[in-house]
Amino acid sequence: MVERVKTGIPGFDEILNGGIPKRNVVLLSGGPGTGKSIFGQQYLWNGLQMGEPGILVALEEHPVQVRINMRQFGWDVRPYESKGLFAIVDAFTAGIGEAAKRERYVVRDPTDVGLLVDVLREAIRDVGAQRVVIDSVSTLYLTKPSVARSIVLQLKKVLSGTGTTSFLISQVSVTERGFGGPGVEHAADGIVRLDLDEYNGELIRSMIVWKMRGTRHSMRRHPFDITDKGIIVYPDKVIRFKGRIETA
Repeated sequence: MVERVKTGIPGFDEILNGGIPKRNVVLLSGGPGTGKSIFGQQYLWNGLQMGEPGILVALEEHPVQVRINMRQFGWDVRPYESKGLFAIVDAFTAGIGEAAKRERYVVRDPTDVGLLVDVLREAIRDVGAQRVVIDSVSTLYLTKPSVARSIVLQLKKVLSGTGTTSFLISQVSVTERGFGGPGVEHAADGIVRLDLDEYNGELIRSMIVWKMRGTRHSMRRHPFDITDKGIIVYPDKVIRFKGRIETA
């Protein structure tokens, strides 16, 4: 029997045959506006509701703004932070600014992957984290894509080694076919691609699981919505852009 971690995201665990195999490091890839950060935050929040502590590594946004964004969905993580069940690793501010000085876990040089790993390891140990989201990992190799795979492997070694089940958020351009860096798709245990496509004059959100080690999964592209309570996936519907949106 595969030990699974339920994301708690409505419809998503169904297309994964029950959830993500434990210790998997999953690349969550997509263009701007596809809902990657919301997905990651929802995964962590649902974990807290299930008694599973978590870590969010903020590489592209101020931790204060992250907390504000999460509260808009009703996900107030501050009580969990005060209880030592959740932490944000600040890899954005480098400790600059009054608000940043109040953060417990700060990466003084966000471009130093080794330093980031050290702070992340400390946070995982302190919190007893079972879930980790890094938003976004592509920030670490945007200017040097040749090291993308080695950075993902370095993070995977730490995340898998500490027993966490993790999402690495990866940025791609709207037209990009890949997953956000050469070789990263081979380094990750799973790949989930989120897309936002124009069809008949409207934008349609969809996702597809490209791979997931340790489990069977849907091979179809499924629509999803972002509501005021987070992401909802429709496992009974399939997107076929050449024809129409169909119900399976």
